[in-house]
Amino acid sequence: MKSSETVAEFSHVNVKIENKKILSDVNFSVKRGERWAIVGPNGSGKTTLLKIVNGYLRPSTGQVSFQDKVEPDGVRKQTGFVSSYLDNLLESQDSVLDIVVSGKYGATRLWNVPPYEVVQKARRLMRQLGCGKFEDRRLADLSQGERQKILIARSMMPDPVLLTFDEPCASLDLGARELFLNGLETVARRNRSLSMIYVTHRIDEIPNSFNHALLIRGGKVLAGGALKEVVTSRDISKCFGINVSIKRWRNRLYSVVV
Repeated sequence: MKSSETVAEFSHVNVKIENKKILSDVNFSVKRGERWAIVGPNGSGKTTLLKIVNGYLRPSTGQVSFQDKVEPDGVRKQTGFVSSYLDNLLESQDSVLDIVVSGKYGATRLWNVPPYEVVQKARRLMRQLGCGKFEDRRLADLSQGERQKILIARSMMPDPVLLTFDEPCASLDLGARELFLNGLETVARRNRSLSMIYVTHRIDEIPNSFNHALLIRGGKVLAGGALKEVVTSRDISKCFGINVSIKRWRNRLYSVVV
């Protein structure tokens, strides 16, 4: 696979649900190794976009291709998805180890005994993310921050070419958020060819390793491209409908209302 190969591409994508237009003429592509932050206010269509990428939803019109195949079957086994939407589908009484292993099969729980090497891979990923000690606990017994780390490990099980995050820090306190982002950066460093999409409405959550951004408001793309050219005071102000100034401190961006 060449570094310039397109992993996912949206072409004139529209989504209408119950006569309400959620996405309007969305066009953008993610190439191998690119890290995209999708930024916009609540209700702008960000989560809908990720559901399409991960095969949970099809566009009303337009085309989505994944590794040059149009809406292929089995896309969930090639992408990783960290989301409260998915978290709600998991069985909270299942063991943490089983939850992580289930990611290998694009399922929400295990129905058969997995091979030894698959279980060992799950344990290795959990150790890398600092959550190996949780493997025998139930998902319900973990804090929200711990659950998010487990979901990252689960998302890495199928060796995805694209890893996606839907507002993963929304319910985390400051300390848990930073621990989660550090874990995400660990994954980014170890997998430099892995493409990522991170959805958020908070500028200060954008991980250091992310290099592209897509701004979306009311289901429409306002701007897309290199992060330093898109996440600007002017464009973020337009996206959120409020005057802000974008600052940088220790390689992290943050916004100040002006």
